[in-house]
Amino acid sequence: MSPKKVKYTKGQIESQISDAVSKFEKEYMGRGPRNIKTKIFQNHILIVIDGFLTQSEQKLGVNENGIKLIKEMRRTLFEHSRSYLKELLKEIIHTEIVSMHSDVSTKSGEKVIVITLENSIDDESN
Repeated sequence: MSPKKVKYTKGQIESQISDAVSKFEKEYMGRGPRNIKTKIFQNHILIVIDGFLTQSEQKLGVNENGIKLIKEMRRTLFEHSRSYLKELLKEIIHTEIVSMHSDVSTKSGEKVIVITLENSIDDESN
């Protein structure tokens, strides 16, 4: 007898992705976010992270040079830890990740991650 494969709703998958990204942010970016919202649209995942900037980054982000430094540092950290995030997500979504993009706003304190998948995720896929 083989074990039954558990099927998750899209909302449950979105919640699992948010939890994985929160873990990633704490372990690799140095700070957990205040809030994460994840939405799945066919073969795309949109993750909006709020409250991830440190107090030092918030102070540094008051001028153009500081904003550039924060964005470059966060981009570099994301690029170097991308493979770990991919592994966390593949355990949840069970499909290949085609591309992953990220950007931060020092003004709103938000970070956005957009992921393109090889296959669509729907309530029946997991």
